[in-house]
Amino acid sequence: MHHHEKTAFLKFFITYFVSVALLILTAGFFYYTQIQNHLLKAQEFSLIEYARHIKLHLNMNEYHNGTYSHRFVERSGEHIDIRNFSISEKSFMKYIPTQKPYYYLQIFKKKSLFNQKLFELKIEIWTLQFLLLLLFAFISYKLAKNALKPLQESILTLDKFAKDLIHDLNTPVTSIKLNMKLLEKREECRDNAPLQRVKKSVETISELHENLTILLQEETFQLEEVNLCKITQEILRTQQQLYPNIHFTQECSNFTAKLNAHAIKQILQNIISNACKYNTKNGYVKIYTKKNILYIQNSGPKIVDPEKIFERSYSSDKRSSGIGLDIVNRLAKAMNIKIEVESGEKSNTFLLRFSS
Repeated sequence: MHHHEKTAFLKFFITYFVSVALLILTAGFFYYTQIQNHLLKAQEFSLIEYARHIKLHLNMNEYHNGTYSHRFVERSGEHIDIRNFSISEKSFMKYIPTQKPYYYLQIFKKKSLFNQKLFELKIEIWTLQFLLLLLFAFISYKLAKNALKPLQESILTLDKFAKDLIHDLNTPVTSIKLNMKLLEKREECRDNAPLQRVKKSVETISELHENLTILLQEETFQLEEVNLCKITQEILRTQQQLYPNIHFTQECSNFTAKLNAHAIKQILQNIISNACKYNTKNGYVKIYTKKNILYIQNSGPKIVDPEKIFERSYSSDKRSSGIGLDIVNRLAKAMNIKIEVESGEKSNTFLLRFSS
């Protein structure tokens, strides 16, 4: 699955499952409350029935189990509502009026049996809810997979078209680059401004071609232990030839992580290339590491919107397509690399945080 496919799958699965889970839990709560109220009414009724047996001198054998107890109390000048029913920590209690004014039969019933029934009810509801949640988790998974199929089919079609297009572009781009080199060897073409603009455009197309080629390999990334310091050294050697006025330093010798070598090289190439392109005159590019973080710092103007630079087609430079850092972001997400940007008045720093 691509990163965006995983995101779409998780959003659908979580939305559906959480909605159903809330419904199940809410229904379980109301069912528990309803049964609890029913059991409480049954307890009150059992106290009334116990009082009836006492008043009518009926057989009390079924009540000789220590659950019930009673006594006659006087409440002189006090009227007690017949609907009275109180619950304490250990028992239920109810006053039943007698024939003698202000005398009441006070009845108690232990809560142990009631508590046992409530506990069994909770276990029953929790078990049922757990099984229902498992069932709907499976249903949510299946529905999310089925909902994703049209998206996956569309992506596969677009990927195939993009791969064919990029493959077909490779030949003319290579041909143009070779012919540009031949033209540059001619004396009259070396300082030709239109030719230099064409050369710059060809380099941009070539860079875009490389970025898209790596990006379309996201689904088949093979991860291996990669020494990032060696890759940055190789990139810096190339950039030094292109930007002889920039001072390059690297404080990194052995920094490894499990990555795709081609993808991480493209990420570092894009970031370091931008660090050189958007640098100050006689500026610097510094690369160093701390723990599991790789830092790429350059002297340069403050980035106006550092939180937007990874957005598709965003660029502060009209000459740039803005796709480079968008591809960096997508490749980084595919390899679980977190990228942060710190921008100051005189320097900018890219932090690449790798999984330990």
